[in-house]
Amino acid sequence: MSQPAAKAENLFDLSGQLAMVTGASRGLGQYFARALARAGADLILTSRRSAEIAPFAEQMRALGREVFLVDLDVREQSSMEQMGQQVEALGRQVHILVNNAGCNVRKPALDVRWEDWNLVLDTNLRGSFFVAQQIARNMVQHRYGRIVNIGSVTSVAGYAGLGPYCASRGGIRQLTMSLADDWGHFGITVNCLAPGWFQTAQNAVLYEDPEWVEYLTDRIPMKRPGLPNDLDGAVVFLASEASRYVTGQTLLVDGGISTGAVRATRRAASRQGVQQ
Repeated sequence: MSQPAAKAENLFDLSGQLAMVTGASRGLGQYFARALARAGADLILTSRRSAEIAPFAEQMRALGREVFLVDLDVREQSSMEQMGQQVEALGRQVHILVNNAGCNVRKPALDVRWEDWNLVLDTNLRGSFFVAQQIARNMVQHRYGRIVNIGSVTSVAGYAGLGPYCASRGGIRQLTMSLADDWGHFGITVNCLAPGWFQTAQNAVLYEDPEWVEYLTDRIPMKRPGLPNDLDGAVVFLASEASRYVTGQTLLVDGGISTGAVRATRRAASRQGVQQ
């Protein structure tokens, strides 16, 4: 078994490990990659146009990490197969996969087109499965791996106007459990990291509306949307020896919005902790 030897005093140390992060051209993908690099991991970064992430790769190399760039369009079978060949050609064990590539289409359900559905489900769900399959081949050889599928609070809650997206992220949660059972005996853990409401390039337009931001913030027990660095600890935990007996789970990092709680007191009383 090619299991990394974590230092007894630091189960979160990823030194000498190789982590692959898909969808690393922008947004949370780069935050995940940076968190893993700071914990010691070398990186494989994928994007449909890997040349676009060359500047980010240089930032990660400045941390003393090896970084490999791979072109990957998760909607194309040939691209998926070429990615698998490129990763194998590196001749290294892949310890960690962060399955992050994704997209979204926001529309009322009656306006969703066939093409919208296919775009979102093919990218988020089918793409995640076949990326995991390709990288698991490497992990099975070494009988060790940490797969972190990126889900969403929509993995456990439904939101109007996000039909295809909710379906894809709910599917990610179920897929995570299935793969955890499939690959656990190879020493591979598979978990789902589910962010709540974080501002990204995909949803930036929503945050331009102050009334909507106020509405959202009021529903989050922590009273603020997430900041990208709020996910650092969670992704390193799921990628490390600290989570060695955790698999098939969905870890929500959402400020508590998934509690679905309805305010049971007047606004002012609620903030003062006064019970009615």
